[in-house]
Amino acid sequence: MRDAAQPPAGMPFRETALQVTVGPGAFRQRTRSSSIPLSYSGIRCLPQAPNGVGALVLAGSSGRVDADRARLVAGLGAITASIRWFGGAGQQPAPFEVPIELFQHQIAALAADCDQVIVIGTSFGAEAALVVASHTPEVDAVVAFAPSDVVWAGVRPDGTQTSHWTLDGIPLPFVPFDEAWEPNTDPPSFADLYRRSRAIAPERAQAAAIAVERIPTVVLVAGGDDRVWPSVDHAGAIVTRRAAHGLTTTVISHPLAGHRAVLPDEPVVTGGMTMARGGTPEADAALGHLAWPALVDLIAW
Repeated sequence: MRDAAQPPAGMPFRETALQVTVGPGAFRQRTRSSSIPLSYSGIRCLPQAPNGVGALVLAGSSGRVDADRARLVAGLGAITASIRWFGGAGQQPAPFEVPIELFQHQIAALAADCDQVIVIGTSFGAEAALVVASHTPEVDAVVAFAPSDVVWAGVRPDGTQTSHWTLDGIPLPFVPFDEAWEPNTDPPSFADLYRRSRAIAPERAQAAAIAVERIPTVVLVAGGDDRVWPSVDHAGAIVTRRAAHGLTTTVISHPLAGHRAVLPDEPVVTGGMTMARGGTPEADAALGHLAWPALVDLIAW
């Protein structure tokens, strides 16, 4: 195993583009087969000396291919993929009613080549990682950066609310947003929207809770100054739910970090929707430095 205190060693890997279109029933998991057509693009990184671990890396509300993080993970020896999960050809135009089969298809591909599969996600991608892992026994572990313990609403182009995710074409239960909420900061901080929406719909929140007790290993990374959503609170709820089932959970946090931790040697993500994300460059990097050994422990074995 690598020394977790060291920065990324960068094992050589070969990167190829993914462009996938499959019809219903084109792949089977351990317990079920896909019932809907799927389309996605992305990258796959094959290390020079694969160590038996496969990793799917998911970006947040951009839906983009998280190539930089995928390359870091591949440098640890894992066969790594990252896919675009909305906004591409044949996909939802925004993060609403995204089929989790999209992720399961790539997980099945990784499982065919690897002994263990982990899913690494950030923000909405962390929500996706936990949701898909709770429905996919091939997943051995999740690393969730800025996690959520519930499924949240996605907003259609006409402004109506629905679930972020579907399974077999059916929207999963979700927490709707409080439509009366208005931001009081510029740029807007949405953390209060998430707190308020949950508080006024406790029954919906209970129904939308992610079954994290089905996931063997969970690592949570959360910034105490996250102003996008209260990821530390979400992490606490995940810990509580798993503890009720006799499961331990690793939580890594920094009180001054914001929504996105920055891993060692990882470029800072810029762009996206204008909003308050919290943190400072120093604190976000410090949180990433704290999280790095947990990734090494899971991947570079």
